[in-house]
Amino acid sequence: MEKLQTITDKATKEINEVFVKPLTAAQAEKVRVIVETTVVRALLEGQHRAVDACLQYRDKNVAQKIADSIRNKNDVLIANLSSMR
Repeated sequence: MEKLQTITDKATKEINEVFVKPLTAAQAEKVRVIVETTVVRALLEGQHRAVDACLQYRDKNVAQKIADSIRNKNDVLIANLSSMR
C-alpha cells in the first residue's frame, strides 16, 4: 500500500495540473490536507459498511467478533497511515 503522503501528494499534483495557474505552496498544502482527510473518511466509511454487512449474520456472536476485528484492523490502519505523514 502506498504511504498516505504519497497518495495525497499525487492527488494534489494532479489537481494542480487541472488549473491554468499553479497553486501556491500554501494552497497546495491545504489541498493535500483536504485529500488526506477525504482518504481517511473514505476508509472509515468502508469500515462502517463492512461492519454493517457482518452484523446481518444470524449468529450474532460470530458477527460481533468479525465486526470487532474489522474495527480493530481499520483503527490500526488509520493510525499507521496517520503516522506516515
